[in-house]
Amino acid sequence: MTETFKFDLVSPERLLMSANADQVIVPGAEGDFTVLPKHAPFISTLRPGVLTASAGGAETRYFVRGGFAEVGPDELTVLAETAMPLSELTDSALAEQIRVAQDDVANAADDDTRFHAIDVVERLSSLRDTLKLA
Repeated sequence: MTETFKFDLVSPERLLMSANADQVIVPGAEGDFTVLPKHAPFISTLRPGVLTASAGGAETRYFVRGGFAEVGPDELTVLAETAMPLSELTDSALAEQIRVAQDDVANAADDDTRFHAIDVVERLSSLRDTLKLA
């Protein structure tokens, strides 16, 4: 039997996934990282991107925008600001995420906040170009 770990993906609206996962690829702020059973513990912030969870031979992909991932040797919890199954993500929904991020740039109170918001706009725009959603 393949080793697994407990995986939970939570957004403010709902629990999107709770399963025993084989591996999860997470869009971390410093780059994508893969979590496997017995992973070293750490915490990371998330960047906008696609999270891929493999459980029981099935692979499920989710759009996430910001949040945190807490990794332990036998569990991964992702608390996402925004998350939805990639199959539910539309071009108009992603365009709205970009518009909200552009508003964050315009309303930024300081340079650090503005630079972070610009980075989010660029990452969301790049993701939109890559996914080519309908």
